[in-house]
Amino acid sequence: MVRSSRLIDSRKPRQRGVVVGVLPVLLFSTATVLPLELRVVPERVDLCGASRRQQLLVTGVTGEGRQVDLTAKVTIAVSDRGIARLDGRRVVGISEGRTHVSIEWEGVRIEVPVEVRDLAERPPVHFVNDVVPVLTGAGCNSGGCHGKATGQNGFKLSVFGFDPAADFRAIVKDSRGRRIFPASPRRSLLLSKPTAIVPHGGGQRFAEGSREWEVLHEWIRQGVPVGPSDAPRLVGLEVLPRERILTFEARQQILATAIYTDGSRRDVTASSVYTTNSERVAVVDREGVVRTAKIPGEAALTVQYMGQVGVVLIQVPRPDRPHPYPELPVNSFIDRLVWSKLETMGTVPSEDADDATILRRMYIDTIGSLPTPREARDFLADDRADRRARLVARLLERPELASYWALKWADLLLVDSRKIGGRGAYELHRWLREQFARNRPYDEWVRDLVAATGSSSRSGPVNFYRAARTPEDVARTVSQVFLGVRIECAQCHHHPFEIWSREDFYGLAGFFNGVERKPVRGGSELVFHAGLKEMKLPVSGNIVAARPLGGDPLAGRAGRFGPGDDPRVELARWMTAGDNPWFARLAVNRLWKHFLGRGLVEPEDDLRTTNPPTNAPLLDALARHFVDSGFDLRALMRLILESRVYQLSSSPTPLNAGDDQGHSRYYVKRLPAEVLLDAISQVAGVPLTLPGRPVGTRALEVWDNRLPSYFLDIFGRPERSSPCECGRSSEPTMAQALHLMNAPEIETMIGSPRGRVARLIAEGAEEHRVVEELCFAALGRPPSRTEREVASGLFESAPRREAAEDFLWTLLNSYDFLFVN
Repeated sequence: MVRSSRLIDSRKPRQRGVVVGVLPVLLFSTATVLPLELRVVPERVDLCGASRRQQLLVTGVTGEGRQVDLTAKVTIAVSDRGIARLDGRRVVGISEGRTHVSIEWEGVRIEVPVEVRDLAERPPVHFVNDVVPVLTGAGCNSGGCHGKATGQNGFKLSVFGFDPAADFRAIVKDSRGRRIFPASPRRSLLLSKPTAIVPHGGGQRFAEGSREWEVLHEWIRQGVPVGPSDAPRLVGLEVLPRERILTFEARQQILATAIYTDGSRRDVTASSVYTTNSERVAVVDREGVVRTAKIPGEAALTVQYMGQVGVVLIQVPRPDRPHPYPELPVNSFIDRLVWSKLETMGTVPSEDADDATILRRMYIDTIGSLPTPREARDFLADDRADRRARLVARLLERPELASYWALKWADLLLVDSRKIGGRGAYELHRWLREQFARNRPYDEWVRDLVAATGSSSRSGPVNFYRAARTPEDVARTVSQVFLGVRIECAQCHHHPFEIWSREDFYGLAGFFNGVERKPVRGGSELVFHAGLKEMKLPVSGNIVAARPLGGDPLAGRAGRFGPGDDPRVELARWMTAGDNPWFARLAVNRLWKHFLGRGLVEPEDDLRTTNPPTNAPLLDALARHFVDSGFDLRALMRLILESRVYQLSSSPTPLNAGDDQGHSRYYVKRLPAEVLLDAISQVAGVPLTLPGRPVGTRALEVWDNRLPSYFLDIFGRPERSSPCECGRSSEPTMAQALHLMNAPEIETMIGSPRGRVARLIAEGAEEHRVVEELCFAALGRPPSRTEREVASGLFESAPRREAAEDFLWTLLNSYDFLFVN
């Protein structure tokens, strides 16, 4: 090994399994020469048996500690080419013996020992360990190919290889074994189709002579063995690097290593499946090579191999980051942690929003209502330093808050009057509103809901079990709504991007298998739990013990569940415990997204290791605060509302224009359907008239999601068919724009003789007062110069009342009215 020892920092310990060299190198377009440690993983290459290839990962470390991938840039050579050869940056064994690989960079040479053994007689190919990974890596068993429910062209495989026994039968026995030709393995359809020697609808999946081809060819040559039953089992996946900061248009090699029960390790970099959660920031190819774009941000790269999952976190900071980073004001730990992350990414937040913007934003986000003109004027005239904190305190005590948040939770809990009846929907909605009106601790009312028992006509939470009718439905809903774990994939097969198996899904569903629903007079139902009845796996019929996600089976009062025990009670206690890894984190992530426009995890109810938060320290701190507060939702709302982060302007700057993850500015949102309809009514000064409801009933207060309303439908009212906030659409559409410009009900409210415009004209208000009053009613602020000019043109060309009505219609169609900014 050649290295310059004078540049080695003796304070830095050498990592086990890493060969280190040090040299000066130019890493950036600057003229600064930085010392670099050259690290190679693995420290030694051991090729034997089925492990005949090894990917190398070469990393450079600057004097500042920055890590740079040099895998594609270094010069690599094998000393004895009769023992091993190179396939790109992979070492491939040829014959038994020992040699070494030389890695050179800027005059420094490092040697990595290579040993090749046990190649003379290839060990029996194992169907699960060797063949299924090839089919998975090539995409043959994906949902879009032979893994879909109906298969493809008469050939069906289980999705991602979750049922190897069925796959073996499909390949070897189905269609009279036509896919295998032992006399000439190369001519087998299993090889000739994916190599495109024979026409293949999926195109070429791998080349003849490739690693994938060799495995399948050898398996057929050996007589398509299932493999020994005592063969080592896959138990883990090691992925390197775990995280990396990259520049624009950079490259990073990933190294994936499978770990087996006997301690053996196998390079599976080329056999793994890779995905990214942000293609605009970084993409990854089938060989595990990451490439970044010219956009700052973060990406989580998922590495999946045979049910084992790993994640690589990529950060791409702005190249034009300011030096030094500006000092920013802090109201709480929220601001400190957000500013810290923005500094890492080289992003500077926007300025604070003005008081008028904050007033309207807080009203809509907290109680789903607009401030009245008087409330707006009073707030803008308040010159006290703590006026915003006072505003937050007042809003959190407003009765409208309970109606707004009951509506949001009714969406999640599938309060659909068509499914559970009008009485059931009313009772559950009323119960939800009561929880928020009392500010009851979140964990308490969730426990009541999960373990609900009684008559659906008198007990609101019982109706949750009428919306979700089967143990599987309840498990999916509870898992997603309260834990943020989307486990529905595991009902049929191992989750493709997580650790969850079918046993995990049916173990959770087992808590609800004993729920009984008995019809009673009047169309209601009596809901109760008749006792633990553990679930069976479909097809196999194996019994699965009831257990929470990622945990062991829970015990009842006497160490086990007896005839009188309701297992849901124990499950609810486990769910709402302060140390539950998901419960508090999901709750704070939901609120964060509601107020800030984007969750720390997106989608907000998809908490998994392969979908990490954009600011993990912040999510952890918020969850701890929530637990320590006794699961106080209003206290959490107050913390977020009073933060400087929430009160930032929505206007981008040159230093944060591309940021859509870090909350360097407020992310603009469209008003929800019910909030928008109420706002139009409030600004027009005319109470709503809704079918079957008293005049003046607000859309936010309606418990019946099936209430006929074309307006609510086109503006995204959800069907309540899925326990996901994605059911509510917030995207603007052409139909919405046309409806706002032409809707007769809006025209009727604007022109009502009892409306705001009519009253102002009847009072003889002058033009400037009419314009100001309408702007305060719709926008919570005085008119801008542009708005005054538009109004002046209207009043010059039409009678006063007509001009005022046209101006109000203009405001109701404006960006500042339709969006929270």
